[in-house]
Amino acid sequence: MKSVLILGAGNFGTMLARQMYEQGYEIMIVDVRESLINAVMPYVTDAQIGDCTSPTFLKTLGVDNFDICVVSISENFQTSLEATSLLKELGAKQVISRAKNEIQEKFLLRNGADEVVYPEKQIAKRLATKYSSEKILDFLQLEGGFSVYEMAIPEEWFGKTLVELDLRRKYEINLICLRAGGEIRVPRPDRAFKAGDVVYVVGELQNVRKCFRIR
Repeated sequence: MKSVLILGAGNFGTMLARQMYEQGYEIMIVDVRESLINAVMPYVTDAQIGDCTSPTFLKTLGVDNFDICVVSISENFQTSLEATSLLKELGAKQVISRAKNEIQEKFLLRNGADEVVYPEKQIAKRLATKYSSEKILDFLQLEGGFSVYEMAIPEEWFGKTLVELDLRRKYEINLICLRAGGEIRVPRPDRAFKAGDVVYVVGELQNVRKCFRIR
């Protein structure tokens, strides 16, 4: 079971704490505001009221004992920056910090964050991609420009097999599984595609758009 320290009990920090707690994580959340700590108490393993920019206070938490440390302070960027830097100095294994814009993202990475989450940018990109075509049902962004896309198959695929389509060679994408008749399975190379089939493919967006004829 992973242990997580969350600095900041605002909307993002509280939602993250609740989701992680439901998935079995051990969660400690910290905020200087007592009212927010009292509100989140039912959804965490432990909670503390304290200053996230105080080295003395952070030392008492045993920062280096947590698997993940999350800085979710959104009200004051200077506080977020200081907390990120202090966590790294105190031996945090992995520091994930929240940014509200690209400039904050750059500064957080330079000051110790191992990863930066930028919810507004990520949600905007997800919605823009998902609704760019009726063929894109959903997608999960990976690293290096790659994503997993849930796609409705085009009509020209009907009656053709995976071997005949030759997606990897022609478009540099991989089909990883198929949803048909309410079941998800790994498709056989000789199985002919039918109307209503949904496929999950991995690739770069430009190649997926080319393969599925999305302009």
